[in-house]
Amino acid sequence: MKRRNFLVAAGAAFVAGCNRIAETDAGKAVLNAAESWHKSAHRLLVDREALAPEYPKSAISPFFRGNGSTDPQNGDYPRHVEEGFANWRLEVGGLVANPLSLSLENIRRLPQRTQITRHDCVEGWSAIGEWTGPQLSVLLDAARLSEDARFIVFRCADNLSGADYYESVDLIDAYHPQTIVAHTLNGEPLPIRNGAPLRMRIERQLGYKHAKYLTAVEAVASLDGIGDGQGGYWEDRAGYQWYAGI
Repeated sequence: MKRRNFLVAAGAAFVAGCNRIAETDAGKAVLNAAESWHKSAHRLLVDREALAPEYPKSAISPFFRGNGSTDPQNGDYPRHVEEGFANWRLEVGGLVANPLSLSLENIRRLPQRTQITRHDCVEGWSAIGEWTGPQLSVLLDAARLSEDARFIVFRCADNLSGADYYESVDLIDAYHPQTIVAHTLNGEPLPIRNGAPLRMRIERQLGYKHAKYLTAVEAVASLDGIGDGQGGYWEDRAGYQWYAGI
């Protein structure tokens, strides 16, 4: 736990200075090298299937705050809220042999995993919550990934400053047993502020990787040409690390 706390604090300090450093070519090269080292060291020192800490119910935070988008008003999202998300669909596509289009009921009928974990935000706060949903690996196996697939991209309903939010992970994190498509928080349907009706939980990475308002999961061979090519909304705009392992 001390190591995890240190990495969260270090990540926050790192991101705080990213914008200034990333303004120069030399700075970009340093940041890219640091991210590559971080990812390699993390994967070398920690078993790829090692679990993030899980907690008893007594540790659940009394309030799990929202962050970033907390009530999207763009596109069809307000209509879906009015309908109680009855017509929400999650698309699973890209480099797959069997594309899927899943309703919330479809997702609830899949085998479920419940985990009580700590959410660590790059801004320095944390909260513990109980999340329930199917493992992402169940969806990917049902869709039958192509051998060319290397990354999983998460598409979202929220639009910030004219750009749709998105995130991505590699197949190691996509198939981690604690990577789930969560529809429930603390035994209740996911609140809007926390990403209703679906959000990712990628428990060994910082909070900005846990994409909210999830609409699609896309298998791709490369992140080039998606957004600005850095693998995520904040990675494109603020120099956040693509690999945010803790």
